[in-house]
Amino acid sequence: MAAVAANVAAAAEDREPQREEVPGLESQRRQIENGESGRERPLRAGESWFLVEQHWYKQWEVYVQGGDQDSGTFPGCINNADLFEDQVNWRLKKGLVEGEDYVLLPAAAWHYLVDWYGLEHGQPPIERKVVELPSVQKVEVYPVELLLVRHSDMDTPHTAQFSHTDSVDLVLRTAREQFLVSPQEETRLWIKNAEGSFERLCNTRVTLLDAALKTGQVVIMETRNKDGTWPSAQPQAVNTALEEEEEFQGQPGICGLTNLGNTCFMNSALQCLSNVPQLTEYFLKNHYLEELNFCNPLGMKGEIAEAYADLVKQAWSGHHRSIVPHVFKTKVGHFASQFLGYQQHDSQELLSFLLDGLHEDLNRVKKKEYVELCDAAGRPDQEVAQEAWQNHKRRNDSVIVDTFHGLFKSTLVCPDCGNVSVTFDPFCYLSVPLPVSHKRVMEVFFVSMDPRRKPEQHRLVVPKKGKISDLCVALAKHTGMSPERMMVADVFSHRFYKIYQLEESLSSILDRDDIFIYEVSGRSAIGENSREDVVLPIYLRERTPARDYNNSYYGLMLFGHPLLVSVPRDRLSWDALYHILLYRLSRYVTRPSSDDEDDGDEKADMEDKDNIPKPGHVAGGSSQDSGPEQAGPSSGVAGGSRAPVDNSPGPSHWPQRARRKHLFTLQTVNSNGTSDRSTFNEDTHGVSFSSQPYIAIDWEPEMKKRYYDEVEAEGYVKHDCVGYVLKKAPVRLQECIELFTTVETLEKENPWYCPTCKQHQLATKKLDLWMLPETLIIHLKRFSYTKFSREKLDTLVEFPIRDLDFSEFVIKPQNESAPELYKYDLIAVSNHYGGLRDGHYTTFACNKDSGQWHYFDDNSVSPVTENQIESKAAYVLFYQRQDVARRLQPQPGLADPPASPACGSPPNSEFMDVN
Repeated sequence: MAAVAANVAAAAEDREPQREEVPGLESQRRQIENGESGRERPLRAGESWFLVEQHWYKQWEVYVQGGDQDSGTFPGCINNADLFEDQVNWRLKKGLVEGEDYVLLPAAAWHYLVDWYGLEHGQPPIERKVVELPSVQKVEVYPVELLLVRHSDMDTPHTAQFSHTDSVDLVLRTAREQFLVSPQEETRLWIKNAEGSFERLCNTRVTLLDAALKTGQVVIMETRNKDGTWPSAQPQAVNTALEEEEEFQGQPGICGLTNLGNTCFMNSALQCLSNVPQLTEYFLKNHYLEELNFCNPLGMKGEIAEAYADLVKQAWSGHHRSIVPHVFKTKVGHFASQFLGYQQHDSQELLSFLLDGLHEDLNRVKKKEYVELCDAAGRPDQEVAQEAWQNHKRRNDSVIVDTFHGLFKSTLVCPDCGNVSVTFDPFCYLSVPLPVSHKRVMEVFFVSMDPRRKPEQHRLVVPKKGKISDLCVALAKHTGMSPERMMVADVFSHRFYKIYQLEESLSSILDRDDIFIYEVSGRSAIGENSREDVVLPIYLRERTPARDYNNSYYGLMLFGHPLLVSVPRDRLSWDALYHILLYRLSRYVTRPSSDDEDDGDEKADMEDKDNIPKPGHVAGGSSQDSGPEQAGPSSGVAGGSRAPVDNSPGPSHWPQRARRKHLFTLQTVNSNGTSDRSTFNEDTHGVSFSSQPYIAIDWEPEMKKRYYDEVEAEGYVKHDCVGYVLKKAPVRLQECIELFTTVETLEKENPWYCPTCKQHQLATKKLDLWMLPETLIIHLKRFSYTKFSREKLDTLVEFPIRDLDFSEFVIKPQNESAPELYKYDLIAVSNHYGGLRDGHYTTFACNKDSGQWHYFDDNSVSPVTENQIESKAAYVLFYQRQDVARRLQPQPGLADPPASPACGSPPNSEFMDVN
């Protein structure tokens, strides 16, 4: 037996010529069983342990315990044959049990045994990793076996083994190697779940254990199409169309975006951002894949960054004339509910959301530490600014910070104690105010007491923060009429929506309101307790058959323009009022000729006096008021279609009121034009009233048709002032920036807590620019919102295409040898045409490869020249620092020369189709 052991040992020695001298048996036992290298050592995650067949190991134990190296119990070479299913693939048998089928040895013990005894020829070592499971560490005897397939060939799987602690990225790399994918091609993984559904493996940095991947699971690798799309994102039915699209080859970046319904604001922001060279290169070169942050609680699980990357790759593939940003729109709505649906929004608001979302999705800081904000406390600006920027970068470090973030200096001064607080704050864009005129242009209609004069349209210049009295004073300069003889009213849907008092603010009047200014007598007033004339609001109504099933009722419809009429209080009677109103309407109401009148006897005349229309004699109950409704002026003056206000009993129930010579009847109504018989009382002293009286002139249809001239009633003339246009002088962009850095006092709604005074103060605040970013976004604050009004400022802002110099605005000590650090060139503009509710967004952008400017209007893209870029529509400006532009400039011979400027015309804003 000794000879056999010697021969085996010699044979093993031949196979392991590098073997060191074998130690004694007791020494072997101690090294394998005990100590740091022995099998009794604790498991540590990530370490390698090896499987040894149980029978061989037991034989080895007998051998070393016998103490005789020449013993016949010598185990021979390590032989794990009984642990394998076959000796081709060397796959472990299923269901092996530790202590019955195998023992586990740490790496050091395994290598000792192999060194001393050798390993059966051709057998692989069975190396397994220690994995850390919840609350326990364990040797992973059976690795995860995954079936790898290509998206284009799902029926040909490739089996690969991985540890639970391996990263998903290793699976991706293995699949790329297996399917011979070139380094330039972008790939991603999907898994097929037990129920047959598919799920993206977005985070490739997690382990297979964290990704819950199990043996037998199908992992699909797909490769991005050359047009920037993913095969999985396209239905099978459009594959042919995709192939045709891929054959198209255009200029990368010159790609429209389909309007999904009021999404021009989103398209405009995306086109601007897509034409920021360094950001687009970051996505095109797949740098984002290394920096996707899936765990940031402030982020969007990397989904916004991936959706934006898909858009950029498609737009810059050169294979699309236009793309449909449906997936991106859905992602935005999912993470920002304000953008759900298809209402119009603000391109700058979308841009702000997108920059913030991209930053958090790509934040290199995986765990944000707490950073305490510190005041300057008298320290030098340079020191405080550097500290603020370092603190910002400790929590925020991304390509968005690298590209768009700058630093403000904010100075607050307490008005009481003079305490000065200086802080430095990061910014992503500048929202600069536009110089606002203190004047306002308002259009009104002046209605004279002289019935022969048509209403006059006037264009008045008034103080923006003025009062109603200022409107009257401005009109007086045009008419020569005393402001004291004017009353101002808002006419809406044939009614007085509001009658203004002189001390009310002009800000309560919107530009779209129809404002009428009426001349009244010099001693007029509304109210009973005075001796002046009483001013009566007068409405016009026509009795029309209601569309009832049996036509048994008549309706009363408002029409025409209401009036404010001065009536002498001491001579106020229904008969007098009838003749006063007949006089005021005489321009467009014809008096009956003598042939139209009855010559009745004295009795008839007496009956006629009794039948002068008065509230008590007019039939008609109350009705539901339809309320003011949106309606514009007719023929330039408020009026328009008739408004139903009343329903009253039909003709058989109307009492005989006036003889034919009376053209209309009078009725007291409320402010909405609905019948109200409780207001007036008439006695021997005339008419008295208990509240503000409104009078309706009610016409029978035949009488109105015969005596009322509608064309003349709607007529008006334009005063010479209407032809004058108040030209708004253009402002320079530098003026807006100066205004941004001007000292201002905080508003009452936003006071500052002074740490010295220990109370909130309306401090003065000044913002200064300390450090500017590589790409500077300037938002022109064109939209003004106040308590009473919303308006868009259409001031022309003159902005340079090249060499915008910020050296005079940056207060940080400057590098005189590098002036390009303060000079910027324009690369994109987001435009807004139209008003607040019906606007349209477009984009001008300079292509990073060709240097050619293009106009992006949703699907449509056309080349333009630089002199077409500046307009009143400019809303958000993108400037790139000149040193960055030089750094990104392609080397000669590596890119095509810039295309020569081509002529194109952006649409005239007056005829712009709106969403």
